[in-house]
Amino acid sequence: MGLRASFVTQEMSFARRKAGYSCDVTYCTNKQVAFDYLRDRLILTQAGGELRRRLQASTRGNQDELLLRGLCFAIVDEADSVLIDEAGTPLILTRRVDRPQEHTFFSQAFGCAQALKAQRDFIVESQTRQLHLMGEGQERIASVLKGETILGRAESRFEELVRQALFALHLLQRDRDYLVAEGKVQIIDGNTGRTMADRSWERGLQQMVELKEGCPLTESREQLDRLTYQSYFRRYLHLGGMSGTVAEVEGELRTTYGLRVRPVALHRPCIRQVLPAKIYKHAQEKWQGVVREVQQMQQQGRPVLIGTGSVAESEQLSQMLQAAGVVHQVLNARQDRAEAAIVASAGEQGQVTVATNMAGRGTDIPLGPGVVELGGLHVIATCVNDAARVDRQLIGRCGRQGDPGSCRSILSLDDQLLREHGSILWYRLLRSSLLTSVPGRHRFMARLFRSAQSGCERRHKKARRALLQSEEAMNRLLAFSGEAL
Repeated sequence: MGLRASFVTQEMSFARRKAGYSCDVTYCTNKQVAFDYLRDRLILTQAGGELRRRLQASTRGNQDELLLRGLCFAIVDEADSVLIDEAGTPLILTRRVDRPQEHTFFSQAFGCAQALKAQRDFIVESQTRQLHLMGEGQERIASVLKGETILGRAESRFEELVRQALFALHLLQRDRDYLVAEGKVQIIDGNTGRTMADRSWERGLQQMVELKEGCPLTESREQLDRLTYQSYFRRYLHLGGMSGTVAEVEGELRTTYGLRVRPVALHRPCIRQVLPAKIYKHAQEKWQGVVREVQQMQQQGRPVLIGTGSVAESEQLSQMLQAAGVVHQVLNARQDRAEAAIVASAGEQGQVTVATNMAGRGTDIPLGPGVVELGGLHVIATCVNDAARVDRQLIGRCGRQGDPGSCRSILSLDDQLLREHGSILWYRLLRSSLLTSVPGRHRFMARLFRSAQSGCERRHKKARRALLQSEEAMNRLLAFSGEAL
């Protein structure tokens, strides 16, 4: 078509990235282009504006320091994941600062947090993932400030670090929110199940998790600029995208980005079988039920893909399958480098793959010889995610392009979503023996899961809307600021 196309990655030199962005069509990750935009914005800020930067460049004879030519047209793959699920993800451009004395400051705040007790000094809200200090807790923090020399730091900063330490101790879970590999804490992306080696938590939270896990403390970082995906993609003159699970968020895409959704008919009719869910009281019963289902499918020779909610759950299930003599592969944040090879073989006859829910998203799992005649790939979902779209994305690994396939949810009343977002009354009633013999009990359970999921989706949507309004208000305030003379 006479168009020049290229791609951009982090490993490229400045000159190669600039050449990539100069093409008519450029392929890159949303993170890459957003951070390059932040770097360009920082250069413009330091130069005092676009006109002054051009004048300085012309007088000095320097080459253009900017990477991007502007935000004209973006086409976003997996649009609902980027524009909705990751909408509030802050992209923070930082630089390292040498403050070795802060390590003692972090240790003092962490030790103070360890001495505080739940319900007496602070309250944990699992639904909103928030911590609230009570009066006694604030008094204990104040007593620490009076009894020790806190490196001349302000009381408010010390209290903030104590809150971060409490968050690390009581709300962040190893192998669910982060991994510890080679003595380093690596954040797990909740949307993809992969590690984000180049990201870290801000405002001391990273160091608090490192203290919790006994890892060496990383250097402090100073924030230079920040931006959310929600704010970034709204800056494009033209914006579009695609996803197989975007219909549920059509309203939010319209109000936030001004985008309308157009459905595209399937290339071939979908013949996937959605089997009735199995719901157990306790998690151990659920995992035993998963092992039995896998063994049944293996007897038929069908490949099985099992989606789990965390790295820890995938490894627990792997141990149970190994004890049952089931040969399988595990795909989670620890094996993300081998993802392509594992996904490529997941459709072979008799293959069993245990994976975090988002592993292999957007990838066709090719069916091996003879698998179509056996019924195709069988997918087992072992948890209900925060959004129904994510559940459909896992189910969508089977029955693609008109191939046969089947899926089933195997759940328990111990699942995290139900504990944190479900109705307490119904939860306790179903856990009791009162409804054991009631006809249609599983329908009540399934309805409880759907209700908890809907409530979680509403809370996330409300949080995204509040963040957008906050950013818009901040931009209006900044519009009245001027350069100091």
